Amino acid sequence: MLGNFSYHNPTKLYFGDDALQYLNDELPKYGNTVQLIYGGGSIKKNGIYDAVTKILKDNGKTIVEDAGVMPNPTADKLREGVQIARENHVDLLLAVGGGSCCDYAKAVSVSVNCDDDPWDKYYIRFEEPDCAIVPVGCILTMAGTGSEMNGGAVITNHEQKLKIGHVFGDNVMPKFSILNPTFTFSLPKRQMAAGIYDIFNHICEQYFSGDDDNTSDYLAEALMKSVIHSSLIAVEDPENYEARSNIMWTATWALNTLISRGKTTDWMVHMLGQAVGAITDATHGMTLAAVSLPYYNFIKPYGLHKFVRFAKEVWGVDPNGKSDEQIADEGLAKMESWMKKIGVAMNLSELGTTPEMIEDIANATILLDGGYKKLDRDDVVAVLKASL
Repeated sequence: MLGNFSYHNPTKLYFGDDALQYLNDELPKYGNTVQLIYGGGSIKKNGIYDAVTKILKDNGKTIVEDAGVMPNPTADKLREGVQIARENHVDLLLAVGGGSCCDYAKAVSVSVNCDDDPWDKYYIRFEEPDCAIVPVGCILTMAGTGSEMNGGAVITNHEQKLKIGHVFGDNVMPKFSILNPTFTFSLPKRQMAAGIYDIFNHICEQYFSGDDDNTSDYLAEALMKSVIHSSLIAVEDPENYEARSNIMWTATWALNTLISRGKTTDWMVHMLGQAVGAITDATHGMTLAAVSLPYYNFIKPYGLHKFVRFAKEVWGVDPNGKSDEQIADEGLAKMESWMKKIGVAMNLSELGTTPEMIEDIANATILLDGGYKKLDRDDVVAVLKASL
């Protein structure tokens, strides 16, 4: 492994089908008022809301509701949540939902005691919090983003046509997260597939960088094989606990900063996908899926050695009698076949993207340089057009 790094993750996890009971252990550590953050109300239909609020009430907590967090939480919603927290002097932000709720809670946490507009401060100027941070806890109902054990918070600004992620330090990471795989059973299959691909792509973003023999790459390959195996079971049997628990656990380890150690990391698929989301408001995991293969085919000549390794170690491609290009192509073909089996979007047209949107999407795409080739704007346009 090359380079120097530090690793610290302060989030405490409770995992399993009885994990929610451990909320009783965490609540006494915080003050009286809890801002309960959730989305469109599905947790009221599946019983999770009642179970959580009962525990909160049994622990003598005052509940302040903050509902309606959308799949791509907006800057306007963020400002609304900050106002709720300020008016009620909340002591804990408890997100119950998927990655969007967790991301939103972290964005609120760093903004409550800050005088600046949170969008300008954290997403335009990319400053770090210089004020008191309200603690966050997460109860996960969808596996995918890994937001339950990292400092990331992605926010969309429709007015500015931007969707930007800010990865905060470990002081912003959730203090605790509760992961019960059965809470994910009621997800529609398309949402489950989007989450699965989000997991896989998080690993790819870190894997497709660097040239050294790196332990992080061996870990990444194992995680990718796990999610591939379990995903094929879950799409046929969504309530298979073993498969759903493996998917949930892999999601956490895919983006809790562990496998990025010693890596430069890429993240251009996310930059492209987030830009698509900023313009179309399409589901995050689906935007990633739609741009992935065109992007990987574009950068493959610059990182051919890693695509060969990916084909052999992750997809089991037999290299005998084949050129490196053939091996790499066969690996990506197997990846494409798997993506179709789990039911993700294979092009941007499926997500409502039109050729007329390409320029706006390109304008919204942040260019990074951690992968095997730094894209320029013309490259971005070419990849987007190939993704249509």
